[in-house]
Amino acid sequence: MHRLPKLPHTMCFGETRKVNWQSLISVGGAQYSVPHELIDQRVWVRIVGEQLVVIHVDGPAGPREVARHRLTTPGRPSIQDEHYPPRPAGALDRRPRARSEQERAFLGLGDGAEAWLIKAGAAGAQRVRRKMAEAVDLAKLHGSEEVDHALKRCADAGRFGDGDLASILAHQQTGELILFPARCEEHSLQRSTKSWEGLGR
Repeated sequence: MHRLPKLPHTMCFGETRKVNWQSLISVGGAQYSVPHELIDQRVWVRIVGEQLVVIHVDGPAGPREVARHRLTTPGRPSIQDEHYPPRPAGALDRRPRARSEQERAFLGLGDGAEAWLIKAGAAGAQRVRRKMAEAVDLAKLHGSEEVDHALKRCADAGRFGDGDLASILAHQQTGELILFPARCEEHSLQRSTKSWEGLGR
């Protein structure tokens, strides 16, 4: 009696393929994705009915299924998003981190300040540091909450020019709400179209 092998005979797993740098393998001229952790490693593939089964044998846990795809044709790759790492955050998804006392004071104004800084950077605004210092100075005069609210309005409206923050802040404090009528006037000087009703009959 000899000792049984640690791994089963690999013929049952199908054919070997090497995972390329794009985390893809090619079977029958068509491409299929596999988990990105297996880049440059060997996997085994076999067709079961209408599906392609991908097995990884060389890991410490032994043979395991790592991917399963519906069969496809050349030029129509089968890609599964879960096989790839999450994309890095874009410019609008990053949260700013203060690196100086001035930046800490600005971001300390609130969420509006953070939104303003993110969108001002994305819009390519000029003299951002000077405008941040101006916002901190305005907060000492008018209160952090008012300035933070004005910064949020600036960010939403895309206004990052000189004097925009002060203008919106002034409007917040002195602007009056204009009430529109609840309904239109019932009478109008415009001629009616009643005389045209019989046209074409």
